[in-house]
Amino acid sequence: MRRRHVDDQSVDDESAEQKSADGKSAEYKPDVNKPDVNKPVLDPVDARLATRLAELRAERGWSLGELAERSGISRSTLSRAERAEISPTASLLNRLCAVYGRTMSQLLSEVEAEPALLMRAVEQTVWEDRDAGFVRRSVSPPHSGLRGELVEGRLTAGADIAYDRPPVPGLEQHIWVLDGALHVTAQDVEHHLGTGDCLRLRVWGPTRFRCPGPEDARYALVVVLP
Repeated sequence: MRRRHVDDQSVDDESAEQKSADGKSAEYKPDVNKPDVNKPVLDPVDARLATRLAELRAERGWSLGELAERSGISRSTLSRAERAEISPTASLLNRLCAVYGRTMSQLLSEVEAEPALLMRAVEQTVWEDRDAGFVRRSVSPPHSGLRGELVEGRLTAGADIAYDRPPVPGLEQHIWVLDGALHVTAQDVEHHLGTGDCLRLRVWGPTRFRCPGPEDARYALVVVLP
């Protein structure tokens, strides 16, 4: 006979009983309508993203093991990401984008409807890597016929994000700091940017974005496909 756990107590599925107020046995009836307060609320964007990640792998006919070898990400992490059991980090998405040959903005745009030419602030997709202290707003997402895109990034003080490869080799980036300070490392050179400073480069290898503090950093990132 199957058994299940309710509030850490093993309960018989067919004959669980509980005592009523008058001392008589009453049939146990779990409240199926009661919300599970311990279950995390799934972000709709993360749910659609998980579905798209699974589709991309299936389109190529790859197993989880093959994708793990290509991306350097463990099979268990890939499986959980495709089932929306975890919210993927910026670093994880960057590795997958490199494998699938698309920028992060392109990947995120694929889980949204085709954007209009005019992007209202309320329509811009916002994605957050809470553990890393990173918030990404797709101000001007990829659009058919356009090679460039515009992203607003926010890093909390002390946040440090490293990307081991560009999603597309030779990707052109223009990084303009709007508020705070930002340290960007590319080709083994660390650039210290203050408010108003702009760094422009083509990305061929690892990069690192770090907010030294004490204030949070906000920057605009222009990405142009080669």
